[in-house]
Amino acid sequence: MDYTAAQSGFRQQPDMRQRTGAMDGSDGSQLFEDTSGVGFGPQTGYRNQPAGPQAAGFAGQTLLSDPMSNLAMAYGSSLATQGREMVDKNLDRFIPISKLKYYFAVDTVYVGKKLGLLVFPYMHENWEVSYQQDTPVAPRFDVNAPDLYIPAMGFITYVLVAGLALGTQNRFSPELLGVQASSAFVWLIMEVLAVLLSLYLVTVNTDLTTIDLLAFSGYKYVGMIVGVVAGLLFGRPAYYLSLLWCCVAIFVFMIRTLRLKLLSEAAAEGRLVRGTRNQLRMYLTMSIAAAQPIFMYWLTYHLIR
Repeated sequence: MDYTAAQSGFRQQPDMRQRTGAMDGSDGSQLFEDTSGVGFGPQTGYRNQPAGPQAAGFAGQTLLSDPMSNLAMAYGSSLATQGREMVDKNLDRFIPISKLKYYFAVDTVYVGKKLGLLVFPYMHENWEVSYQQDTPVAPRFDVNAPDLYIPAMGFITYVLVAGLALGTQNRFSPELLGVQASSAFVWLIMEVLAVLLSLYLVTVNTDLTTIDLLAFSGYKYVGMIVGVVAGLLFGRPAYYLSLLWCCVAIFVFMIRTLRLKLLSEAAAEGRLVRGTRNQLRMYLTMSIAAAQPIFMYWLTYHLIR
């Protein structure tokens, strides 16, 4: 009897655990979630999410279809265009970029002919600048047209040659080379300003621009380079002889070039110059031409010893 009761008690214990488990699962307060069937069942978590590229495409289409976005993009592009036009307009007011392109429109043939004209201007006959529909042709088509390429390259070459001359004398230093370059540039600017002031005081109506005067004043660097190089190679007598030749050449070049710009049409054709105003123009032309040899000697004599 006792064995049977004990056996029956042992058999009833699992039934009570099962009932207890069923009662605990029926009230919804289960401690751990059963995830054993997630891999085999339908994945509802990813069913309602669109794919990556498709989602990006839908977002871009939504942004482009938004009228406010289109309006903002159009307004931003218009502001950028107005800002670029304003910058170009103000920049062209102080630095005429379109005009500067004309003065650098040169080629190798023009540079060679112009250098020969600066060193030996005595055989050149026609000094008038060619025009095409009231506009001067580019320098590469006319050797008489002023340019800024030769003055710019001449200034840079002059500074390099000055550094070489100082180095051969054991006097080179970056500070001294900087002083040499800055002094040459300051003298050039002062010369152009003095000519502009003289033209204003004499009341000369001419088509010479500030860039033209800068170009004509910068041609003297060619003779300065020739003189310094000759002095470095052959000594001080060669410096004086070559510089004297280049000074006379630049004087003749400036007289024959500026007389067509400053003097009257009668003087340009070779007729007698009469009148106080024409005489002032002639004196002004000769003064500008005579100032070139003075600057050439002043900026080079200390480089040759």
